[in-house]
Amino acid sequence: MVGARAVCDREVMALVDQRFPAPVAPGPAAGAAAADHAAVADPLVIGRRVRHLRTARGMTLEDLGAAVGRAASQISVLENGHREAKISVLHRVAAALDVPLSELLDAEAPSPRAALEVALERAQRGPLFASLGLPQVKVGKSLPTDALETIVRLQEEVQRLLTENAATPEEARRANAELRATMRAQDNYFPDLEAHARDLLAAVGHPGGPLSQRGTAEIAAHLGFTLHYVHDLPHSTRSVTDLEHHRIYLPHALTTSSDPRSPLLQAIASHVLGHTEPRGYGDFLRQRVETNYLAAALMLPEEGTVDMLREAKAARRLSVEDLRDAFAVTYETAAHRFTNLATRHLDIPVHFMKVHESGTLHKAYENDGVDFPSDPLGAIEGQPVCRRWTARVVFAIPDRFSPYYQYTDTPSGTYWCTSRVQGSPDGEFSVSVGVPFGHVRWFQGRETTERSRSRCPEPSCCRQPPAALAQRWSGHSWPSARPHASMLAALPTGVFPGVDQTEVFTFLERHAPGDA
Repeated sequence: MVGARAVCDREVMALVDQRFPAPVAPGPAAGAAAADHAAVADPLVIGRRVRHLRTARGMTLEDLGAAVGRAASQISVLENGHREAKISVLHRVAAALDVPLSELLDAEAPSPRAALEVALERAQRGPLFASLGLPQVKVGKSLPTDALETIVRLQEEVQRLLTENAATPEEARRANAELRATMRAQDNYFPDLEAHARDLLAAVGHPGGPLSQRGTAEIAAHLGFTLHYVHDLPHSTRSVTDLEHHRIYLPHALTTSSDPRSPLLQAIASHVLGHTEPRGYGDFLRQRVETNYLAAALMLPEEGTVDMLREAKAARRLSVEDLRDAFAVTYETAAHRFTNLATRHLDIPVHFMKVHESGTLHKAYENDGVDFPSDPLGAIEGQPVCRRWTARVVFAIPDRFSPYYQYTDTPSGTYWCTSRVQGSPDGEFSVSVGVPFGHVRWFQGRETTERSRSRCPEPSCCRQPPAALAQRWSGHSWPSARPHASMLAALPTGVFPGVDQTEVFTFLERHAPGDA
């Protein structure tokens, strides 16, 4: 009998482990405990299944308790999920109910009503209900199903809103860091997006070289879209695509720094890549990177751009400015595109920075070992950049027509950078491209004598004021800070962060062609 019982218990434990795999426990004592107790995922579900089977058979708590050698109160505790039952008890309960043990251990609630009861019980035992100080709701037959469902749905919505408001900024920083790591791992080169660009350009017979505005419109027409320039585009959008009527709406007026091709190509890219509504902020960022990449790959086609870059490298005159001028794009677009192709096609590691005039890092990329300032999550956005780096020094250079070059000695090595300042509605930004000292021989501007030394993140480098100034003014000044409007606010929420969907849908309704 002992041997048979041991075999039975081993079979039971195997079944439990198969349905509810438990984390590996440290040490033999934990293993013994696992053998003594059912490693069930949710005692609430087990209890509801026991109750469902008991009542279906017309048994009372006393009847089932007598059958398994337990008091009715102990059976009630089991059914309410307040205690995990031993394997031996569950085995006897299954036998008394004339069902295999697997039916008790099924992870699904036995009915929709039971599923709601489990959800509410689980919520009431969680930290959210405890923190709100709400009275417990008795989950019994007297609680109507519609009321039960309403309470559960309200609890889920409160939990969603709290999670969204509390975690969105941290999640955004984490998503940015993860996406930057992905880009670094593949040298910021995406072969599938390059292939999409080649196919689209071939479809409209693009002869090579710069993509004209006419060529951009031909790509849209090839994909079945008509273009509509309007004065009332929603303020939170760069373009709006009506997928039902195959229309792309674009702003009628562009700022002097805008490239009229860019918003159209980004709208086209989202369609070509089959983007759906983002599932989260990480998905939103990934889609944005993909659309920007594909738009740049169309404006600076890989084959012609690489040919030009290889020729320039051979002549030791690589220049972001020359790339900008050859393909009639903005300096930032040329800089981005250079990072796509430099490592994969030229064997040159590189970094890119966009820095606000306030000194904070807006966005960046690197695979050359440069050490960007970052927070504990690895996020770099909003971090202060060393005053001695090229990206900060360039703001003080009066000549905004010529490129600025500088060598910077840093704790992670010496880097050469070229940088330019560009305006925007949010102030001035510097856009910089840099490489390690060992690769500067391929670039125009390598002969510069401008050099700086950065010891950041040491506070004594540039974070602390000079001793004389500190002695003179410490305790005798009180600056009134001008924080960024978004500094304390959570990131905009919604399917597309920052986009007012009501405004977008109202716009589409206003411009949609009349139905035939």
